[in-house]
Amino acid sequence: MNKTALIAMSGGVDSSVAAYLIKSEGYDCEGVTMRLFHNEENVCNFKTCCSDKDVADARRVAGRLSIPYSVVNYMEDFDEKIIKKFVRTYENGGTPNPCIDCNRYMKFKKLLDAAISRGRDFIVTGHYARREFDEAKGRYILKKGLDAAKDQSYVLYGLTQDELAHTLLPLGGLGKDEVRKIAGEQEFINAGKAESQDICFVPDGDYASFIERYTGRSYAPGDFVDHEGKLLGKHKGLIHYTIGQRKGLGIAAESPYFVTGLDTKNNRVMLSHGEGLFSDTLTASDINLISVPEIKGEIKCAAKVRYRQKEQPCSVIQTGPDSIKVVFDEPLRAITKGQAVVLYDGDTVIGGGTID
Repeated sequence: MNKTALIAMSGGVDSSVAAYLIKSEGYDCEGVTMRLFHNEENVCNFKTCCSDKDVADARRVAGRLSIPYSVVNYMEDFDEKIIKKFVRTYENGGTPNPCIDCNRYMKFKKLLDAAISRGRDFIVTGHYARREFDEAKGRYILKKGLDAAKDQSYVLYGLTQDELAHTLLPLGGLGKDEVRKIAGEQEFINAGKAESQDICFVPDGDYASFIERYTGRSYAPGDFVDHEGKLLGKHKGLIHYTIGQRKGLGIAAESPYFVTGLDTKNNRVMLSHGEGLFSDTLTASDINLISVPEIKGEIKCAAKVRYRQKEQPCSVIQTGPDSIKVVFDEPLRAITKGQAVVLYDGDTVIGGGTID
């Protein structure tokens, strides 16, 4: 009897080629698009997902592959678990990463639930990462995609052992050019489609305006101050700023100011000319470990605190069931509350967490 798979089809080229590759391996396939956010007003103007055009593209590819296809509506859950957390994090002086949260709490969990309910063995996505089983450890592991420019392992650190056991990542060994070539050969309608680059619910990138519209609240202006408390000017509301920000401060100075702190208690934004931007230590919570069940003692590894950052050497200890402390060999610029720190042993993801 053939193994069966439920394919997450976003309407983009990556998930379409993933579906083709898995079907070519003999799996009995079914495609599904997760409707997470209604994005129709932005269909033609921004590089996002979740539009009716994306659904139509996914449906046409599924038809070309002769596999059943459906759309599942998870907008209410997405609002509760992703958008509300996004807003809370900004209000508390952090900078969230909703794409990681979406993968961790929505896409894989919900997709696996859907696969089980439909009697499917595996879920399939178009992420550029590799999933393997380590016989010695008796654990599934997550590894970087072979194409360093496209590697998405950073945003998948939240995958659990159960999710990895039921997940296939067919693009992990391919590059983007190869994927587009396959799509072209199969005459997929989305072979030349642009990448999805923006957060689906903030397609214009104006996070503060979205938060104000979503909450119906305005956020009080306050003081820009230096680290000695000297008044430098007035800010527009804390949600407009993030650690390391230089543009949009509206302060004339001989050398540029950078945001180095957000004081939610006193509604102040701390600025400096660069001092205080670098740190060698962070703590993180809400952790998920993949390659090991727990971190015993102090380990040496590498970590990164941004998607496009090269991982940096560090030491890590697990400080509690759900927390770690990371000390980098050299200070890093603008370590930011709310972002993810992801730990690597070579090209293998150890795990990660949310920076406190």
